[in-house]
Amino acid sequence: MLVLAGIAVIAGGFLLRFNPLLVVVVSALVTGLAAGLEPVVVLATFGKAFNDTRYVTAIYIVLPVIGLLERHGLQARARGLVAGLRGATAGRLLIGYLLFRQVTAALGLTSIAGPAQTVRPLVAPMAEAAADDARASEQVRAMTAATDNVGLFFGEDIFIAIGSILLMKGVLEGYGIVLEPFQLSVWAIPTAIAAFLIHGGRLLWLDRRLARRKVGRGTGS
Repeated sequence: MLVLAGIAVIAGGFLLRFNPLLVVVVSALVTGLAAGLEPVVVLATFGKAFNDTRYVTAIYIVLPVIGLLERHGLQARARGLVAGLRGATAGRLLIGYLLFRQVTAALGLTSIAGPAQTVRPLVAPMAEAAADDARASEQVRAMTAATDNVGLFFGEDIFIAIGSILLMKGVLEGYGIVLEPFQLSVWAIPTAIAAFLIHGGRLLWLDRRLARRKVGRGTGS
């Protein structure tokens, strides 16, 4: 039962809004120690996992770099940058990020962005600044995270060497349907386009709601 302590660490860390990367790392350490592993063994397991997936430098470089950037005002500068742009809205900004996320995921660059790398330190603060509505802050953050998920999920299936494509190929072959990964990736393109249009419409609708709220505040004053 002690090995489940890592789940409690994750739940408590996210509830208290600690840095997500730090929460996940501490949770993994707690789980390993609770399972009776030596600290050196836990660290070696971390290293092996990242080495096997070719992310060995990510845990040692990306994590402290993001932490230092946030400590020295990365989010404040991101907000300031967007606040100085004319015509910038949360919806338009997130549509641009959605396109970037889908295109890069389609090229196999699934880890070039994500909740920890870009959403929390950069995109969410920029979208909040563009929205300019403190009461809608949580809604804008949620839509930012959703945009990242939609872009990744529907973009990565276009890349033929992704796990989901290989999984579908294996399942279909089990039913006697033989398809090449390239065929599956081609048919993922219309789905990705539809996802972009649908979620893009949701983002424009978010802009309309925020604009109406601003008009309502102005009328009320």
